[in-house]
Amino acid sequence: MKKWLTILLAGTAYVAASQTVSKVWVADNGNGTYKNPVINADYSDPDAIRVGDDFYMISSSFNHVPGIPILHSKDLVNWTLIGHALNKQAPFDHFSKVQHGGGVWAPSIRYHNNEFYIYYPDPDFGIYLVKSKNINGPWTEPVVVEAGKGLIDPCPLWDNDGKVYLVHAYAGSRAGIKSIIVVKELHKDGTKVISDAVMVYDGHELDPTIEGPKLYKRNGYYYIFAPAGGVSTGWQTVLRSKNIYGPYERKVVMDQGTTPVNGPHQGAWVDTKTGEHWFLHFQDKDAYGRVVHLNPMKWINDWPVIGEDKDGDGKGEPVLVFKEPNVGKTYPVTTVADSDEFNSPRLGLQWQWQANPKEGWAYPTSSGSLRMFSVYNEDTTANLWNTANILSQKLPSEEFTATVKLIFNPKFINERFGLILFGSDYAYISVVKGEDGLYIVCKENIKADKKTAENLIKYYPIEKNIFYLRVKMNKGGSYNLLFSETGEKFINIEKTFTAKPGRWVGAKLGVFCLRNNITNDAGYADIDWFRIELLK
Repeated sequence: MKKWLTILLAGTAYVAASQTVSKVWVADNGNGTYKNPVINADYSDPDAIRVGDDFYMISSSFNHVPGIPILHSKDLVNWTLIGHALNKQAPFDHFSKVQHGGGVWAPSIRYHNNEFYIYYPDPDFGIYLVKSKNINGPWTEPVVVEAGKGLIDPCPLWDNDGKVYLVHAYAGSRAGIKSIIVVKELHKDGTKVISDAVMVYDGHELDPTIEGPKLYKRNGYYYIFAPAGGVSTGWQTVLRSKNIYGPYERKVVMDQGTTPVNGPHQGAWVDTKTGEHWFLHFQDKDAYGRVVHLNPMKWINDWPVIGEDKDGDGKGEPVLVFKEPNVGKTYPVTTVADSDEFNSPRLGLQWQWQANPKEGWAYPTSSGSLRMFSVYNEDTTANLWNTANILSQKLPSEEFTATVKLIFNPKFINERFGLILFGSDYAYISVVKGEDGLYIVCKENIKADKKTAENLIKYYPIEKNIFYLRVKMNKGGSYNLLFSETGEKFINIEKTFTAKPGRWVGAKLGVFCLRNNITNDAGYADIDWFRIELLK
């Protein structure tokens, strides 16, 4: 029998990860250098801080729950996922249904007066604040700092005179305006906007779609780090002024240059106790999501220069391999969890639902498995785009296999368990109860976000109720679906699929258990493990 394992982290009990080092992507080269991306997964819009010897990073989570992932590192290269700031997303009724592209956009994290502050925007409702004295929580219930549509990418600054400011941008899809940056004053406790907006920068001419501002103060200058030019095609702009409300000088401090790192988009400046400066940002890799890069940063004439500045013009380009940050010590190799043996009394932190979860969808068990009960699916068009109970995680690399071992115990015809690669296009391989027994069924949906119906690709009658379902991801975003009844010889579905991103997110690996009848006693699947590996 498998056992539950717990560890004690910073005074709070946490479940030990099933796996601490990924088998498909490790940024630490083991020789004093690292490779980018340092996190090869969809942790978009990263913001980060250092508190003592610890670095903490958060990212957007959009409609996925739990929301606002919190990551930890000692050296900026080796990261682990340690929690989330939102167990459920408010307004709770609204997010009980899937809201693709809504929810948490580009949050910011700061540490002030021995307390962690996270400001996050919901483009449909406004800017929220959650706080905690411990990075592991508990986090306060969200407080509305300012209600409104299209208010995005907020970041606070506590000034030397005790005043508190908030910088943010606008989403044109909701606000009707974009490409401008504004500053507002906050109440001294940081919980409410108390002034009108002051536009400190209009990017329409030089920096279209400027967004994601991060506000800092150094050597008497206020700095706004903000990407412009679009998520996959833009550059890093920095603004500086001696006055919080400007006027601001402008300088482009990093762009793609001669590298394959398109974007490079918004992020965070952090320093080390040894006096080094670094910048974390993301790169949009389409179906693979927005992956996290680490670049060196220097200050020259009170301007930051990010990456490698090969021609000395003050504008750098991203590094692919570089010397690891000097943090005074060497730390073990760690990665964000992907595989899960389901040996603990809670879901691995890498898993998220598509909406606020309901009691009864899934339960860890003392036998070392995850039990997923079949959930009534109201969609009669056989389209999973708005299915809330898809349990999913981010793609961990460009190339991998993901295999799930399960026992299926259905009670009703058409109950099904599936392994899915989910996006605006998706495909899955599933086990389905038919009138005369169990079947392996493969289906595909093209333009699922347009309410299209699924297409049947292949089906096979089977005899056992223990199965191994597999996704094999290939470089470039194509993938195959396979199954086995023994775990040794896998049958490949004779079709190659193409992964597509969702709305503002990369494609996701997921599992689901569904039915089309109403009952109070559904069937279920027991998932023994979910393993991500490199298998040729």
